[in-house]
Amino acid sequence: MLVLSRKAEESMFIGDDIKITVLDIRGGQVRIGITAPQEVKIHREEVYQRLIKED
Repeated sequence: MLVLSRKAEESMFIGDDIKITVLDIRGGQVRIGITAPQEVKIHREEVYQRLIKED
């Protein structure tokens, strides 16, 4: 696992077309924004695990 530190309003890229931005940090919560092509599926882990179980 790669671990990166970012402050609010800082970003990182995955490949050339997925951008992850830290929007806000409050207490124990981090709000992130993800910019990616529409064909890239993005799910929270709990939703992804439920989708896998349904298949």
